[in-house]
Amino acid sequence: MPYPSQVTRDTIVQQAWQMIEEEGVQQLSLNKLATSLNIKAPSLYRHVSSKADLLQAVNLLTLQKLFADIANAIPADSPPVEQMTAVLHAYRQFALAHPHTYELVYQYNPPARPDEDILVQMILPIQEIAIDTAGPEKSLAALRGALALAHGFVMLEIKQQLQRGGDLDVDFQQAVNAYLNGWQSP
Repeated sequence: MPYPSQVTRDTIVQQAWQMIEEEGVQQLSLNKLATSLNIKAPSLYRHVSSKADLLQAVNLLTLQKLFADIANAIPADSPPVEQMTAVLHAYRQFALAHPHTYELVYQYNPPARPDEDILVQMILPIQEIAIDTAGPEKSLAALRGALALAHGFVMLEIKQQLQRGGDLDVDFQQAVNAYLNGWQSP
């Protein structure tokens, strides 16, 4: 077994994130996590105070990965509507690629919710795109609506509730276009 000091908080959080991705949060236990790291469970408490603390760190990591994917997807020097379209598509792609950790972020569990100030800092670049899309007065409403559209569509997709045929990629694009075009109207 590795000496516990060779295991870091980041290593623990990354391993927990991977385990949740593979098996879901219900299968995660601190004992199982410790075993996967080749350490004893009490050694985890040097780095995480509780399972809620661990889940909060996993949720923060998920959001960091999500916003990194979004930032990488935004085409530079393109019109705001194209940028927001890229944001929403990257959001959907991430959620579909990582359904277990994505869903964990949105489960109501206040102790596992990342710090609000960090969340605000993550969303501000996207709100800037919303300002350019809908104007400063309406940007927050436009941003909230866009995120609600993407999140709602993705959750219905993950839960396999969109069963009436058709191409979900095309449907998502049409919904995004209709939504964003609504903010372009005078």
